[in-house]
Amino acid sequence: MEKLAQKTWAESKKMWFIAAPAITAAVFQFSIGFVTSAFVGHLGAAPLAAVSVVQNVIEGFAFGVLLGMGSALETLCGQAVGAGQLDMLGIYMQRSWFITVATALVLTPIYVFTNPILKLLHQSDDIAELAGVYCLWVIPQLFAYAINFPLQKFFQSQSRVWALTAISGAVLGIHTLLTWVFVSALGRGLVGAAIAGNISWWLLNLAQIIYLFSGHFPEAWKGFSLSAFLSLSAFVKLSLSSAVMLCLELWYYTAVIILVGCLKNPHVQVDAIAICMNYQLWALMVALGFNAAVSVRVSNELGAGRPAAAKFAVVVSVSTSAAIGVAFAVAMLIARVHLPRLFTGIPEIQGEAAKLAYLLPPTIFLNSIQPVLSGVAIGGGWQFSVALINTACYYLLGLPIGALLGFKFNMKALGIWSGMLVGCLAQTVVLTVITARTDWQREASRAEDRIRTWGGSS
Repeated sequence: MEKLAQKTWAESKKMWFIAAPAITAAVFQFSIGFVTSAFVGHLGAAPLAAVSVVQNVIEGFAFGVLLGMGSALETLCGQAVGAGQLDMLGIYMQRSWFITVATALVLTPIYVFTNPILKLLHQSDDIAELAGVYCLWVIPQLFAYAINFPLQKFFQSQSRVWALTAISGAVLGIHTLLTWVFVSALGRGLVGAAIAGNISWWLLNLAQIIYLFSGHFPEAWKGFSLSAFLSLSAFVKLSLSSAVMLCLELWYYTAVIILVGCLKNPHVQVDAIAICMNYQLWALMVALGFNAAVSVRVSNELGAGRPAAAKFAVVVSVSTSAAIGVAFAVAMLIARVHLPRLFTGIPEIQGEAAKLAYLLPPTIFLNSIQPVLSGVAIGGGWQFSVALINTACYYLLGLPIGALLGFKFNMKALGIWSGMLVGCLAQTVVLTVITARTDWQREASRAEDRIRTWGGSS
């Protein structure tokens, strides 16, 4: 028993060394959008609804694609670090940059034609028109994501996240000041909020690139290389698998917002669910920190040929994240009436959001487990299998149930969120069973084959 406790403590220290800065950095970066919504919410119901739709539908779509494409690095870089092939990390990141920037170019027309796209999805005209204007101004953020995500995975794979955390915290402070200046002091409204966001995201990238070039990564970063253009087709294949897995998950929230936007009186319903989603996603940032930690730990141990250590890392990470999820869920339940007041002073929206907040605790608890299990999948390279699971649980089960409860049974946003909760529960159960039945020795052998294919002989 004492030996197990020592082993658990040792693994917890390794996990928290990655998770703590990753959680903090994720909260800081997510809070950039949170701050934008909080300032815009006091401009009125329609501007808040417009920004919420952009953040959860248009940017959520693009964010999912680019984050997914960049997540291939979590598998490759993590396993390369475990195998001692640090020289491949810079090459992998450059390949990922090429792919994510090209993907951002492909996604740009979605931002340009946001207005007609949202009207085609039956969103109200005033929300669609405001969202269309806002989306044109945030196109620079699309390309900022394309640069940012590969950088993050590069740093995380080497457990070098504290500098990223400090940078993210500083940028969040600057963003809060800029948003106040442009939105409140200068009265530039949605356009001002977009400009503040653009400046903040590119400041974040600039600071990270300076850190990359500063000489702190002599083995992993040796400058730009033409080798980055080799094996692009195979890299794209793994990137696409990662993108499909994460996109199907993130687009689930996008689909929920679209369904809510089709309800009667969409301003109130969209604003209410957007407020609750902001808090739910804020709590999700903690789980995503453990997602990053367990992905790094599993990929490192598999790359080093230690399957038992990889399995133990999974147990410790899932248990810790679930315990924190319980604490968050209780806090949200206690504070549910007060939560909407940060975003709006409109009593009707506050009341609807408070009703929806009853579903926040179970959603937060499930989302403290499910992302960690997804991190295990990324660390092991099982992205395609998880993509199939996401499709079945979210789109064949969760969304139909949500639509039925929301429209047929007139439960509105409450019914649609309930369907989302069912899909999330199903996915969590399936991923738990698969992880419990995994042959970790076989996964270590696959990691060895993958490293040999991508990086040459060890």
